[in-house]
Amino acid sequence: MTVLRPRPSPARSSTATASSLTGTQRRLGRDWRLATAFLAPAGLLIAALILFPIISGIVTSTTERHGAESVFVGLDNYTALVHDTVFHTGVINSFVFTAYAEIFKVVLGLIAALMLHHMRKGRAILAGIILLPWVVPTVVTAFTWRSLFDPIFGSVNVVLTDSGIGPMLAAIGLVDSWPAEWLSDPALAMPAVILVNVWKGIPFFTVTFLAGLKAIDSTLYEAAEVDGATPWQRFRHVTLPGLRHVMIVTVLLSSIWTFNNFDLIWLMTQGGPGDATAPYVMVAYSKAIQQLQFGAGAAVTLVMLPIIGILVVILVRLMRRSDLPGTSDLGRSRLTPAQRKAMPWVWLAIATVALAWASPQIIWKAVLVLGVFVLLAAVIGRVVSTLAARGNQMAARLVNGVSSGAALIALLGFVLAPLYWMTVTAFKSDTQIVMRTSDLWPTPWSTEQFTNLFSGREFGTWYINTVLVATASTVIALICAALAGYALARLKFRGSESFTVTILLTYVMPGALLFIPLYQMMSGVGLNDSLWSLVITYPTFTLPFATWLLVGYFKSIPADLEESALVDGCTRFGAFVRIVLPLAKPGLLAVALFTLTNAWNEFLFAFVFITRDDYKTLPVGMQSMIFGDVVPQGQLAAASLLISIPVVLMYAFGQRFLTEGLTAGAVKG
Repeated sequence: MTVLRPRPSPARSSTATASSLTGTQRRLGRDWRLATAFLAPAGLLIAALILFPIISGIVTSTTERHGAESVFVGLDNYTALVHDTVFHTGVINSFVFTAYAEIFKVVLGLIAALMLHHMRKGRAILAGIILLPWVVPTVVTAFTWRSLFDPIFGSVNVVLTDSGIGPMLAAIGLVDSWPAEWLSDPALAMPAVILVNVWKGIPFFTVTFLAGLKAIDSTLYEAAEVDGATPWQRFRHVTLPGLRHVMIVTVLLSSIWTFNNFDLIWLMTQGGPGDATAPYVMVAYSKAIQQLQFGAGAAVTLVMLPIIGILVVILVRLMRRSDLPGTSDLGRSRLTPAQRKAMPWVWLAIATVALAWASPQIIWKAVLVLGVFVLLAAVIGRVVSTLAARGNQMAARLVNGVSSGAALIALLGFVLAPLYWMTVTAFKSDTQIVMRTSDLWPTPWSTEQFTNLFSGREFGTWYINTVLVATASTVIALICAALAGYALARLKFRGSESFTVTILLTYVMPGALLFIPLYQMMSGVGLNDSLWSLVITYPTFTLPFATWLLVGYFKSIPADLEESALVDGCTRFGAFVRIVLPLAKPGLLAVALFTLTNAWNEFLFAFVFITRDDYKTLPVGMQSMIFGDVVPQGQLAAASLLISIPVVLMYAFGQRFLTEGLTAGAVKG
């Protein structure tokens, strides 16, 4: 048995270390050789698949295709966008889609996190249920909601009509007429896709907010309660300040992802009706891939880089701020207390004016819906506070419990209803679907859709392709991220800060900026229509995140354990393998879940790179099952169920590790 000896005193250790360093080590850092080896795999992938494609995209944006030749045109592609109304509409659509989605995800995600945080029993089960929309692939989300919104075969109009809610919505002007044409009405298509994005994004906000709530010191609440603070005052002065950093980082991350969304909108509306929902990414796809004008398409993505760059810079500063002691208010000391208090209201006013200009037909509807949530919460909070102040604790607890239960039931209904619809539709016969018989409960249950799915289709091949690509890309990302994350968290070498910043920058670099140059690269080396193109390129959006999360997790592991092993004669690599990796199992499993799910769900790269049925993955293959207006709803539901089961099972078994990994890595790191 190995006996761990106490490490030498810091003074003696630092003196001995300094005197034993070579000249190269003093210039490049004590661990520069090992750091080079650890960082090489991740560095090569990031340079080859992210940095080089961005440079290549910039060069491509200055060219124009004439036949088989590309001619240098300077800034003509950028100046052409000044008068391109399609591009202007795409930018406005992206802004509107992102702004409304983030507002509702923050509100609903915070409500869900607070309810789960205060639950004593069943928290893990409910958290797992709420996580389902985020777990299921985007293609499943899109086709399920598309089926629900269908004016003929969907259930949204039926349920809202039978409940009387639909006619009421028409009476107050939230919809122009009833029954509603959700995805074919230009006035309703954008709110519909925003609703679906909110449904899918709530779990991410809930999980991160829940991790942030766990990190808040409980003694702060106890002190506030002793001082006589009401629940609203505790929420305002303890909860919100404690969540400020997590909320800002989460909103910025989600905003970057949402602003560059392609797959959800494409699968639901393909940008229609007309261009009512087409984001700027779809404009770039149309120019580069459909019209083969790579220069014009690259210009569309790169002209948005300043906006994304501003968000990225803010995000990087916030992410790195937590690593620097005494910098919690960095960047705010120049403002007076009054200015700091007024700043959120200034930003709110600016955002409201911008939204009113960009979407006058939507903003009053969003304000009305959001106002209902805020008003209900305020009224309930006031009633609970009044009852508690009068000493009627039992009544206060009863009102709080009933209201929380009702809100939880409503949230669970919103989360589970689409998944229930997908499941029962998968077990209906074609006759039941067309005739609208046994709408909410198949009678009898049928396996007809599963039989049809595997007969005469390449579904089995798509499934195998997805498993191979997701597994291979996850293994690559996990190995490279573990080595790079450990080097950045533990090893001493020159350039570690710069590499960390590069990781953070590439972490939030959207695929919209990369798919055009990566498509050209894959075409140049003959890897288009090959699974290797996906295995090689998928680390572009999984490796940076995996590295960043593991850096935070490795930092949370006490360094004394490694130093004791080094004193006992273990090498640094040996300590990494034998000490650090076993202790980092929750973080590694969290990273594996994230990377595997992202690779399993990915649509844009697979849609652009793969055209042959033999090499399609499930998301792209399912999209190809639709021929014009012919939508095999039963088979799509069956395919959605089969594609969702593996990731749901993985998250069911790994939910505890996911939460622990997020808490130690993403929140604390």
